[in-house]
Amino acid sequence: MAQFEEVSQKSELHPKPEGLMLQYGTAGFRTHAKHLDHIMFRMGLLATLRSKKTKSTIGVMVTASHNPEEDNGVKLIDPMGEMVTAVWEGYATQLANAEQDSLLKELKDIIEKEDIDMSQPASIYVGKDTRPSSASLSQAVLDGVSSLGGKTHDYGLVTTPQLHYMVCCCNTNGCYGSPTVEGYYQKLSQAFLQLTQNASNRTDDQKRLLVDGANGIGALKMREMEPFLRSELQVVLSNDGSSGKLNHMCGADYVKVQQKAPQGMNMGVGERCCSFDGDADRIVFYYTDSKGCFHLLDGDKIATLISTYLKELLTQAGLNLQIAVVQTAYANGSSTRYLEDIMKVTVCCTKTGVKHLHHAAQEYDIGVYFEANGHGTVLFSKAAQKQIQELLKDSNTNDERKRAVKLLESTINLINQTVGDAISDMLVIEAVLAIRGMSVQDWDAIYTDLPNRQLKVTVSDRRVIDTTDAERRAVTPEGLQDAIDSLVKKYKSARSFVRPSGTEDVVRVYAEADTQENADSLAHEVSLAVYRLAGGVGDEPKPLH
Repeated sequence: MAQFEEVSQKSELHPKPEGLMLQYGTAGFRTHAKHLDHIMFRMGLLATLRSKKTKSTIGVMVTASHNPEEDNGVKLIDPMGEMVTAVWEGYATQLANAEQDSLLKELKDIIEKEDIDMSQPASIYVGKDTRPSSASLSQAVLDGVSSLGGKTHDYGLVTTPQLHYMVCCCNTNGCYGSPTVEGYYQKLSQAFLQLTQNASNRTDDQKRLLVDGANGIGALKMREMEPFLRSELQVVLSNDGSSGKLNHMCGADYVKVQQKAPQGMNMGVGERCCSFDGDADRIVFYYTDSKGCFHLLDGDKIATLISTYLKELLTQAGLNLQIAVVQTAYANGSSTRYLEDIMKVTVCCTKTGVKHLHHAAQEYDIGVYFEANGHGTVLFSKAAQKQIQELLKDSNTNDERKRAVKLLESTINLINQTVGDAISDMLVIEAVLAIRGMSVQDWDAIYTDLPNRQLKVTVSDRRVIDTTDAERRAVTPEGLQDAIDSLVKKYKSARSFVRPSGTEDVVRVYAEADTQENADSLAHEVSLAVYRLAGGVGDEPKPLH
C-alpha cells in the first residue's frame, strides 16, 4: 500500500533511539525534548487513525505543562475535547516503543484491532506551547499526519485548553462556539461581561488582578485577551515571557509546592494574585496579609467557592439539580467537612489524575472538580442545561428566578467544560467574587485548611503497594494499613494515606493533623512504616525537625 511506503520513508527522518521506552501517562508523553522527535511523528500517525476511526477531528497538543523548559511532551485530544480513551493510551505506548523495523507491523495491528477504514478522511488540529523545542516537534506531528494522508489545521501557539476547546467546537458543528482563538476570546469575554453587570459599584481596586503567566503561553494569550475584557478586569501581568525562563521560580506548580509567591511579582499587602502553569490549564490564587504571611487558595478553595455559588443560584432559580464536588484523597479534610456538613453538597472521592475526576463529574447534573494543584473545571449535563434553557424561555418565571437562571446561563458559557482552563477558571472566580461582593480574604476565610505535609519514600518496587477506596487505604503490603491506622490515632483531626507514584519508584505519603508539627510528625512516622514494610531503599527517612 502506497500510504505505508510514505510512513516508512518519513519515519526514517524521525528515528527512534534504540532501547528507549516511554509510557503514555495521565498527561501524555513527557520527558526531555531531545528524546521526543520519533514520539511526535508517531502520535501524528495515531491521531490520524483515531480521526478515521471516530470520523471526527482529533487534537494533538505539544506541551510539557509545568515541567522545566528543556522538557516537552504531547497530549492527544478526543472528539468532545476530552482526553483520549484508555485503550488508545495503550496504543500510544505500543506505537511509541516499537523499534524502527516493526513500526508498520504495530500500525497495521491497531488498524486491524479497531477495524479502521483507511479510506476515511482524517482531520487533525495541532497546537504548541512556547518552548524552544515546540516548533520542530510540532512539525514532526504534521509529518506523521501527512504521511497517512490526513489533513491538518496548525493553530501554532495556543494554550492546551484552547486546543481542547477548538476540537470540541469543530465536532459539535459550532454549537459549543467558533473554533478560532478569536471565537474563544469572544465567547468567554461576553459571558464575563454579562456576569459582572450583576456586580454593582466595583472600584478599580476590586477590578485589579495580578497574574503570573509562568513565562509561558498563558501570558501571551492573556495579553491578546485583555482588550476583550474592556474595563471590567485590569490585569497586571508578570512573568510574561519577555525575560524569564518558562516555569522557573514561577507558575502555579511552583507556588503550590513552595507555598510562596513567584519571583518577578510585586505584590502589595492583601492584593489578589494568581498563577497559571506553563500551558495554562492550572491556576492557584494567593495573597499576603499585613504580617507578611502568605495565603494560598488552591484547587480545594476554588471548588468550594464555585460550588457554593452554583448551589445558591440553583436554590434561587428553584431548580432541583444535583450538584457534586469530586475530590481526590489529597483534598484538605477541612474542605470536605465544610462542603458536606455546612453546604450539604455531595462530595465524591476518586483516584488521583484529572481523567478520573472528569469521568466521575459526568455522573451528576453538575459536577465540580479541581485537583488541589488547581487543575479542574465544572461539567453541566445535557439534561441540566436543557432545564436551565427551558426556565429562561418560560414567561411565568418571576424576576428573582429569571435573574438566577440568567446568571447560570452566563456561567455555563464562561466555563470551558472540555478541560481545566486557567483563563476560564480565573474569569469564573473573578465574576463570582464580584457578584458576591467578596474580597480574596473573605474567600480565604470560608474555612481554614488543616496543616498537612507530603513526603516521598524511595522503594525498590512501587508495585508492592496496592490501594483501595480511591487510594485512601493500602491493601498491600500486609500490616501497612494497620500501622498507618494506629499512627493516625495518636494525633488530633488526623488522617494519612500512601500511594505509589505513577511515574517513579517512590511511594507518596500524605498526612494532615491539627498543627503543622503534628502533621510533620505523622508524615515522618508513616514514611518510616512505608520504608520498613514496603522495601525502602537508601537511608531511613529522617525526622523533619
